[in-house]
Amino acid sequence: MTNDAVLTVEAMRAAEAAAMAAGTSEWELMQRAGQGAADYVWRIAAGRAVTVLCGPGNNGGDGYVIAESLSARGLEVTVVAPVEPGTDTAARARASYQGSIQHAVERLANPIMVDCLFGYGLSRPLEGNFAEVLVQAAASHPYRIAVDVPSGVASDSGALLGEVPQFHLTQALGAWKQAHFLMPALGVMGARRLVPIGLDLPDEVSRVAPRPALAPPPADAHKYKRGLLAIVAGAMPGAAMLAAQAALRSGAGYVKLLSDHSHPDAPAELVIEGGNLADRLSDERIGALLIGPGLGRDEEARRRLCAVLDTREPCVLDADALHLLDPDLLEGCDATRLLVTPHEGELAKLCDAFGIPGDGKLDRARALHEGTGLAVLAKGPDTILCGDGRLRFFPQASSWLSAAGTGDVLAGIAAARLATHGDPMLAAGEAVYLHREAAAIAAPAFTAGQLAEAVQPALERFL
Repeated sequence: MTNDAVLTVEAMRAAEAAAMAAGTSEWELMQRAGQGAADYVWRIAAGRAVTVLCGPGNNGGDGYVIAESLSARGLEVTVVAPVEPGTDTAARARASYQGSIQHAVERLANPIMVDCLFGYGLSRPLEGNFAEVLVQAAASHPYRIAVDVPSGVASDSGALLGEVPQFHLTQALGAWKQAHFLMPALGVMGARRLVPIGLDLPDEVSRVAPRPALAPPPADAHKYKRGLLAIVAGAMPGAAMLAAQAALRSGAGYVKLLSDHSHPDAPAELVIEGGNLADRLSDERIGALLIGPGLGRDEEARRRLCAVLDTREPCVLDADALHLLDPDLLEGCDATRLLVTPHEGELAKLCDAFGIPGDGKLDRARALHEGTGLAVLAKGPDTILCGDGRLRFFPQASSWLSAAGTGDVLAGIAAARLATHGDPMLAAGEAVYLHREAAAIAAPAFTAGQLAEAVQPALERFL
């Protein structure tokens, strides 16, 4: 049993089927889900009245179990069920509920609403009475809880299938679903909590990326043993400087900025080297490279990117490098040593360049990895990581990260971590968590420079 699995609809159905084949009845699974969800609702309600919206399927059955559990504890509970249950197990839950039931929300305005209309398998918009009940209840109940996923959310893609109200809490039943980590669904879910129901989940499913466990340098460490990172600047040196400032605080022993520009405000500890790029890249002590922030997109930028890829060193490709990368540049490279860090626009550009189809961020990131071998960190409010045949999701970070330059900071962190150990997937996961923690440390409305300064105390929290 694990609490970090992230399942598709198909995988969730298979997990429930496996549990029933092993001897756990569907009724027992419903009891576990409903009772576990009711515990959260009970604490939030704090004695206040609750409305539970029940649909015709087993998610509605969970709602009847929740309602009966809360009623048995003394809460005032009203169930709103537009139609009767459509499955035997949901009908059994309906029969076990002893409280009041009505078919509409009219004149009902309890403090707490619990949405159990539809669960993780919904594939079409809510219509008729269901849509009306959800909209009316959301408008008249100040605190809203969704059970499993909000009704109107596509569980695999995170798409909104119609009008979906804003919830304050979403309780995932049995396992996380992909929608719990994907926009736009993530934006309406509020806080998210997992309600385990005892499913035995396979090892090969997607997961939440683990929180990194970093360590201080060993006793015999020196600057090259800790990792030498070379950052290749281009036409606009400011972005590369931001990346360098973050990299200096992310654990690498030595950071160089390969730049032909003047940098009068550069920190004293940052080594800046100009001149022939190929000569600078020939340093055998280099552990990893970063190229892309401020690179530009002209022929000179392409030449610099080609020189970096020719080194065959582990490398992070970000920003402008993602607009230049194509099959010709990647030919002959060991793509497994490369990490690309696109936002959604850059991801779409990469997929176009490599002729890779995809519908939505998740599909594109997965297809790009499968088609090229690149480790793909698709960044944004719903960051995902694809590499080594694995798919990883991340806890949501601060929305204050939606500021210019924060992506350069993320690239610098990832490159510094890559220089320390050479593993693109590990570096990407460490970088996302450090980036997230730095945002939590920095004051609201921080600049990218302030975020870079917060990376050092963020790293300390993972030691």
